[in-house]
Amino acid sequence: MGMSTGYYLAERGVRTLLIDAFDPPHHEGSHHGEPRLIRHAYSGDPVYTEMAVCAHLLWNEVEDLSKTKLLVQSGVLNMVDSSLYSLKNRVALAKEQGVHPEWLDAAEIRRRWPELHIPDSFEAMYEPAAGYLYSEKCVEAYRKLALAEGAELLTYAKVRKIKAHEGSVTVYTKDGEYHAGAAILSAGAWFSALSPFVNLPIRAVRKVVGWFETSSPTFDTGRFPGFTLNTREGGYYGFPSIGGAGLKIGRHDTGTDWFPGEPLSPFGSCAEDEADLRQVLEAYMPGAAGKLKRGAVCKYEISPDEDFIIDRHPEHPHVLVAGGFSGHGFKFSSVVGKLLSELVVDGQTRYPIQPFSLARFDQQVQPESSFALGEIE
Repeated sequence: MGMSTGYYLAERGVRTLLIDAFDPPHHEGSHHGEPRLIRHAYSGDPVYTEMAVCAHLLWNEVEDLSKTKLLVQSGVLNMVDSSLYSLKNRVALAKEQGVHPEWLDAAEIRRRWPELHIPDSFEAMYEPAAGYLYSEKCVEAYRKLALAEGAELLTYAKVRKIKAHEGSVTVYTKDGEYHAGAAILSAGAWFSALSPFVNLPIRAVRKVVGWFETSSPTFDTGRFPGFTLNTREGGYYGFPSIGGAGLKIGRHDTGTDWFPGEPLSPFGSCAEDEADLRQVLEAYMPGAAGKLKRGAVCKYEISPDEDFIIDRHPEHPHVLVAGGFSGHGFKFSSVVGKLLSELVVDGQTRYPIQPFSLARFDQQVQPESSFALGEIE
């Protein structure tokens, strides 16, 4: 989100400084271990679908500017046990919003992708125009574009403190202090490290993903879509085997708390790291339940309702915060960067972002996160 914002600010002639505790792209956030799904038909507030469509167009622009392939339209198949919920209403709503997914019953899912062992109780929403993004390449592309437009980047510059004054902000790092008329904080799972200057209701959790050997080229990119799978076992998402890497799968729900500064336990530290992923492969796509080729860990930053937080600091309106992207945010990072730059330069954005306001938490007791699969990355 920050690298994208940096480009759109610099492109508009704003003197821009980007500060990162590491050297992006890196393994300390939520963007590594590509790819990431990009879908258009969202439940919840209609702003998500509007922003997803705009995000896709912006990714196409970044591809052209960077001369780098970032987005693959593999299609995305969203499958669900209909005893949990139905996708028919979402399909109908998406069509009203100008997006045209297909609703499929279990027989049609199996006809198109016979390698899927889907029970008759399942249904799906297929988005042929959706696909996946090479996340690390996306960060690298925005970095190069931002620097080419005159932005400056400080790497390995952990922020120690932030102070806001009327009309200015000072950021303190180990190497010095920096002053600006406005600031945007997009610290992801590290937001709690910025307390007490800002306190967002964000929970950071450790998540795992795995790449599994497949028995057939039918799981390869170009033949198999990206997917989400909501079952009684849990909520999952995944990708075709890209370049022989193996089918990638992750679990959207569950996860263990992580706090900035704590070590992140490597994949395999917990017995369920592989077991949770393998159980669903064996049940629904056994041809992709081969040897584990690689495992990785990353971080989610979850808001109480899993909706984004994009707003002005409650006490300092020239400081913007963007976080709580809850495992489904990467696809939006192009459009989020665009709208944040609009908020800084123009004082407003064309996108109706009221649902992302911090005010929604003021008098609201939030239930424990349900990790609704319909919104997973």
